[in-house]
Amino acid sequence: MTQTEQQRRFHNPWPNSEPHDWRALLRWARERRSQTPAQSPLRGSFSVATPAIRYPRASSSDFTATWIGHSTVLLQVGGLNLLTDPVFSQRAFPVQWMGPRRVMDPGLALDALPPLNVVLLSHNHYDHLDRPAVKSIAKGHPRTTWIVPLGLGGYIRGWGARDIIELDWWQEATIHGLRVTATPARHFSNRRLGDRNRSLWCGFAFALDGKRAYFAGDTAYHPEFNEIGARCGPFDLAMIPIGAYDPRWFMERVHADPEEAVRIYEDLTAPHPEAPSPLMLGIHWGTFRLTDEPMDEPPRRTGARWREAGLDDGSGSRGLVKRGG
Repeated sequence: MTQTEQQRRFHNPWPNSEPHDWRALLRWARERRSQTPAQSPLRGSFSVATPAIRYPRASSSDFTATWIGHSTVLLQVGGLNLLTDPVFSQRAFPVQWMGPRRVMDPGLALDALPPLNVVLLSHNHYDHLDRPAVKSIAKGHPRTTWIVPLGLGGYIRGWGARDIIELDWWQEATIHGLRVTATPARHFSNRRLGDRNRSLWCGFAFALDGKRAYFAGDTAYHPEFNEIGARCGPFDLAMIPIGAYDPRWFMERVHADPEEAVRIYEDLTAPHPEAPSPLMLGIHWGTFRLTDEPMDEPPRRTGARWREAGLDDGSGSRGLVKRGG
């Protein structure tokens, strides 16, 4: 990450990482009009699992992850409750009467969350930063610590969040014994007119009581996943986005596709070949139709690439999570 001090704008340090401009967006719109779009699945048609949440929190020896939807994951680890990118609204849009609508309701209702200790926010896009959810959590869980990338605190402070820690890439914070590291991501930020790239974007690695996990946030593939694994691993769990990738010419700079998601996993684990392979949870799919691929395609392609790479050892204790609750 680098920053222009006068304007406080952030950008990715890798070549060809600037998101496409409005002219490319118009090209995509023209292409969509000339093609037969993939049909959206019927609302509520994906399989679900019943959440197994411990209230008010799990024991200090437990480590569980519940995929609530899109990039929202509840983690119960070391006696703490952590939540990533909480989005509970019906639409990922500035208003709730238009924009991408949920195909699946949240796997756990907002008012069913256990008492939260930490919320991790990766960036300011509407499918990751949900104002009504932030306001509800800030009111109902007032002791929550919010850990966010640089510049994001200004958004949520006005919505009621109080205990906020802003991090640059590779900076660390420790709260309740949980060590959190903000990690590089290849993406961008934009929420309202004039604020493009004025706040940072990131992933997070965290460690507590000998357990380590990685939340990639929203990212395209980049060359530093190996370094993330070397510095912050070995991981027990890796939450990696696998959806919202077509058309590839447009999305390749901001979102990983399934094959790249498996490559990210391989990069993360390469520095620690002696360690047990972490569980991979595929996120960022199956909730909102954001792009052109069939909504049920991401896990199928991820699973196929996983097996091609020889990562499916059949042990059942580690591997690829095939569905979420």
